[in-house]
Amino acid sequence: MNMHSTRPAYQNRKVYIVDGNRTPFLKAMGKPGPLSSSDLAVNSGRSLLQQYAFSPKDLDEVIFGCVMPRPDEVNIARIISLRLGCGDKVPAWTVQRNCASGMQALDCAATNISTGRSDLILAGGCEAMSHAPVLFRTEMVAWLSKWNKAKNIKDKLRTLWTLRPTFFMPIFGLLKGLTDPVVNLSMGQTAEVLAYHFNITREQMDEFALMSHEKLAAALTHGRLSEIAPIISDDGFIFEQDNGLRMDSSIEQLGRLKAVFDKEGLVTAGNSAQVTDGAACLLLASEEAIEKYKLPVLGELVDSQWAGLDPAKMGLGPVFASTPLLQRQNLSINDVDYWEINEAFAAQVLACLIAWQDDKFCQDELGLDGAFGTIDESRLNVDGGAIALGHPVGATGARIVLHLLKVLERNNANKGVATLCIGGGQGGAMLISRVGV
Repeated sequence: MNMHSTRPAYQNRKVYIVDGNRTPFLKAMGKPGPLSSSDLAVNSGRSLLQQYAFSPKDLDEVIFGCVMPRPDEVNIARIISLRLGCGDKVPAWTVQRNCASGMQALDCAATNISTGRSDLILAGGCEAMSHAPVLFRTEMVAWLSKWNKAKNIKDKLRTLWTLRPTFFMPIFGLLKGLTDPVVNLSMGQTAEVLAYHFNITREQMDEFALMSHEKLAAALTHGRLSEIAPIISDDGFIFEQDNGLRMDSSIEQLGRLKAVFDKEGLVTAGNSAQVTDGAACLLLASEEAIEKYKLPVLGELVDSQWAGLDPAKMGLGPVFASTPLLQRQNLSINDVDYWEINEAFAAQVLACLIAWQDDKFCQDELGLDGAFGTIDESRLNVDGGAIALGHPVGATGARIVLHLLKVLERNNANKGVATLCIGGGQGGAMLISRVGV
């Protein structure tokens, strides 16, 4: 594995996170949800920007991650920017790094601030997975082309005779997008690979999933999700909280679910992240912008790391990204106060925890002398994760960074790592620090 540069990502100027919020994450219910990706981002961005005295036109850039924007949302960041009132002169651009698109947007913003190109940036991610397109097959598209070229009734009848019922079989964009075309495995199947490799049992997965729901339930009960900004759909319905939480979930119920990706497998809908719609926005600034606009500081974005790995084992992305990040900063696992590891699958998070504790894995794959260490699970995903609240792929990377900052603030802690696996065989990680702690 290429361990990449030993230089910190943002070494020229410090990058501060002023604030952020997110929409409630809305579980897909088998039909398009009430809001598009840009609708969700605009709701989040508007409620965030309204809290500060500067004008949206004072922003230097708007950067958003999104994996599956609708055909009418091309360069969705620009659409969001204009709808937020940033004006014609504020440039905006969209990034796509699959599950880490929201984190990539933050990385791009931080890089531009660190190098002096920008001082104040709105960045984040959005995704309306329930709006993923349903597509025509190639055969149907070719047939429609012939039909349009037919010049008379005779030609149309001949073309009609070639039409076959199989041409009407739809292609679901979401299923295609969640399948790696290089190794020909769905994301769920890659989780099965890790479960087999690390001897993770169904019971361990279900216990992890149940814990995610229990943590989220406790967070809601105690008001720990202050970053959520309510949204209103076009029909006037108000959404105030994530709706994927299963309050009545139990080990017995989870145990009755059938495997989804492999008939003989262990990965179920219950121990996997939910298909969800949502958006998250963060405001990033230089020290000059903080002083100019008299802005608060939630934390500092200290460093980041991207890594590549075997796509069939993509769930180990957090291990391959977080390890060199901490090494570069001369930190151990125990030096990190809190962790947010995105819960794409219970098997995937459990595999990461096991890998870090495995001498042979760390020697062979990470080039270490032995095991990297053990994460105290009381400091991991303390308010639940994607299994309970959902994983709108374009937004999740921004959400986990934002929530990690809130957790650090709540517990008067200093350092945190937000990390996630990325479909296609990558990992991303960010080191966050609270200023003055």
